[in-house]
Order: sequence, then structure tokens, then C-alpha cells
Amino acid sequence: MNDFKGADQGAWVRRLIEDFIDSPENSMGNIYGDKVFDRPIVGFARGDDPIFEEFKRDIGSFYMTPLEVFRSIDPRSGVGPEELTVISWVLPHIKKTKLDNSREEALPSERWARGKKFGILVNVKLQKYLIAMLEGAGYRATAPCDPSHWSEQISASRGHASTWSERHAAYAAGLGTFGLCDGLITPVGKAMRCGSLVARITVAPTDRPYQSHTEYCLFLSGGTCGLCIKRCPVGAITEKGHDKEKCRLRCEGICTDYVKERYNLDTNVCGLCQTRVPCESRIPAKARARP
Repeated sequence: MNDFKGADQGAWVRRLIEDFIDSPENSMGNIYGDKVFDRPIVGFARGDDPIFEEFKRDIGSFYMTPLEVFRSIDPRSGVGPEELTVISWVLPHIKKTKLDNSREEALPSERWARGKKFGILVNVKLQKYLIAMLEGAGYRATAPCDPSHWSEQISASRGHASTWSERHAAYAAGLGTFGLCDGLITPVGKAMRCGSLVARITVAPTDRPYQSHTEYCLFLSGGTCGLCIKRCPVGAITEKGHDKEKCRLRCEGICTDYVKERYNLDTNVCGLCQTRVPCESRIPAKARARP
């Protein structure tokens, strides 16, 4: 690890993430030997970025800032938020997974279900690997969504929420903006999973190349598209936005039962609104062209 001291720490972290996703750990566990994810993208945000306090004000007092996350593992460290970096990554599903789910009209495909179940496992392994590598180099780190300090909550303004959001962290790190269905639209699309760490390391923050938190959504920024509305079989997405409760009941009910019976997989998943839409694998062209 000493080879990286004084070098570009951001490039080092990015390479660690890319190498892990290029390893056999990135496996869907099916007979075809499919990977779960394609090449990731990575971004960084300062621990003292005011946006995290904005999230707390908007979502609720239970929402944790990077400093609160870090102090959950090291309460007496005396660390300041300016010493922390939020490391965020986006892991896009492979093309075959997206294609399979795009063909479905009511219930998820097997590859999509595997992408959820095994994707979570890959993401957790990646977090643990990164923490080990960072701490081996002398940088303390933690995963904000570790069950030891993460919990689901109810927000007065947003309904179902949690103490940390991987998508909000990715937004803060310049990796994407939100769509009508609440998915994060990134340069590799919204058919993806994301993850993050908070580390006591200095990395230059990634620029946020957008002015609005909905800039990449064709419907929210320009009134066009809305195809994710048509993709939802239970009407959980409308022109007014995403009904989290209706979506949750669908995923945890009929979808979970179907996936268990049809594919022998234990996971709650749907994802139809993330496929067969213009933002599935990219930022829509018209959104990119806007000033």
C-alpha cells in the first residue's frame, strides 16, 4: 500500500473498485457464468459538503451526515467533517439482464431477480474489501449502510426513508440526478445498484455537472417521456411521482412470491421501470443537450 502514499488517492480507490468488479467475486451464480455488473463509475464528495445537511433538513433529523456516520465507529476520534470523503460508486447491470427485464410486462425476469439478490452480495463484499484496503493503508472507513448503524425510518416529508441513501450519496458525488420513479439517472443509466463508504482520506471531490436534482429526467425537466409510468403494472408511478408504499407492497408481495416460486430465489424485486426506458443505460440525449 505504501506505493500509493502521496499519489492520486482518488485514482487508487477507483482502480480498487474496478479491479474488484473485474474479479470472480462479481458473479450472478447462474449456469451461464454471468457477471452481475458491468464496469463501474466512481465519484467523491467532501465530508463537509453542505449538501449533506440539506439532505438532513429535507429527509429528517434521523438522516446521518458523513461525520455522524464516521463517529458511529470512532466517536472519540476528534475528526472534523473536512477530513472525510464520501466514496460513491454505481454498478450498472449487464446488458443481458436489462434486455431480459425489458421484455417483461408484469413480473421480473430471472436475471433481474438474480441481479438484485447477488448484486447486494457483491456490493457488500465490495464495501468490505474497500474498507480492508483503505484501513490497510492507514485510512479508517465505514459503510453507512452497515446494519450496525443503518435503519429504515419514516420521513414526514418523504414517507419511507432511511438513515443513509446510496442514491443521495451518488447524487452528491456527481454521479447522477433523480427521475420520476425516484431512480437515479447516471451516465450508465438507472438500471444499476450503487454503494458508498465514508473514509478519513482526502480526495478531490467530483464536480456535479447539473443544476437541478431532476435535470436528467426528461419528464421532470421538460415534460416529455414518462415511459416509466407505463412500465409500472400497478400504477405506482404517475405524473405526480412515485408512490413508495404501493411500490413496496407490490415488490414485497406478488413479486417476492413469484420470484420464490418461479426461480427459487428469495428476494423482493421488480425493476420494470428501470428497463425499456430512455434512461435505462445512459443519460437521455435531450437531457444531455440542455444548457
